[in-house]
Amino acid sequence: MDFANFFANYGLIILLVVLLVFMFWSSRRRQQKAKAEQEQKTRQTIPGAEVLLQGGLYGTIVAYDGDNLDQPAIVEIAPGVEIKVHSQAILRVVDPSEGVVTEDEFIEAEASEAEYVAGVADGDITSISDDHKYSTHADEADGDKKNKPEA
Repeated sequence: MDFANFFANYGLIILLVVLLVFMFWSSRRRQQKAKAEQEQKTRQTIPGAEVLLQGGLYGTIVAYDGDNLDQPAIVEIAPGVEIKVHSQAILRVVDPSEGVVTEDEFIEAEASEAEYVAGVADGDITSISDDHKYSTHADEADGDKKNKPEA
């Protein structure tokens, strides 16, 4: 049996099988990508995040349960105006983290504040006038550079 005869007999079947495998693989990949996007949107949808709803309204999330999508989300569309929408009516998150402080940022800010308070208590930081003196010396040094002619 030569190649031409084999392809004439089974070529169409092989082509159909390859096409079916490609369609299955492409569909599976598209589903995984959609699932990843949905998970990312669920992580970003937190109270305080600005969202765009399916109807074209912009609002701010007040309450949202990412685990139970049957429970409606509460969105504030104007100050004091809250509406209930289906959780899947949230099209996308516009500003996922604006105004939201992560736990790491909060801990870092507390540590920085503690260092400042300790510096004041130890006498390392005495007053704002110390900062002012330093800044005027730096400005005078910059002024000397500005007054000198350039080559």
